Amino acid sequence: MSAAITASEPLLAVLGHRFNDAALLDEALTHPSLSGRQGRDYDRLEFVGDRVLGVIVADELLSRFPQADAGALARRLNALVREEMLAALAQGIGLDTHIRLARGERDTGGATKPAILADALEAVIAALFRDGGFDVARRFVVGLLEPHFGAIEGAAKDAKTVLQEWAAASAKPAPVYEVAGQDGPPHAPHFHVTVTVGDLVAPGAGGSKRVAQQNAAAALLRQVGVWT
Repeated sequence: MSAAITASEPLLAVLGHRFNDAALLDEALTHPSLSGRQGRDYDRLEFVGDRVLGVIVADELLSRFPQADAGALARRLNALVREEMLAALAQGIGLDTHIRLARGERDTGGATKPAILADALEAVIAALFRDGGFDVARRFVVGLLEPHFGAIEGAAKDAKTVLQEWAAASAKPAPVYEVAGQDGPPHAPHFHVTVTVGDLVAPGAGGSKRVAQQNAAAALLRQVGVWT
């Protein structure tokens, strides 16, 4: 057994899998700041892990919420695989203490950055998938997310909340909503609003300002591919 795997025994216990190919786990835990100096970094595995995670969670949601339509399933999926959630899960299993970073990246708090934590977790999922197969990866992912499937049942986040979180996670300005117009009779007004996030703009309309804002937020989220 390699020294790297021996040093990661606590993590192996959390992952519930003993690797046949020790280099896969090392690769999954190596930040790009060390690329070329200590073997491959986790970028390639993160690419695979993102897809494996999505398939596992989507399939699990399909089984757990048989009455939910595709839109509701997509919102639940987005809530479970968003960067903030993955970063919190990574910290929860102590992954931050195992990620290997160059000194400069570590000194600037790299091990606590949500993007790094989320990417490393996805890379680890890919390492489990490639070393042990789909069932091994699924067992880990479902176990990790088990406390959260029920928490989002019937409580998928609304578009304004998702947009606010997406903007923050993407280092963009907070959404700004403006009333663009109003028509209809006084007893049944119809509002038109726009929402702006940086250079992104989307319209929305509805029978109240709140509904119009929600529709505008959903329209902008569809532009960036995180809403269906």
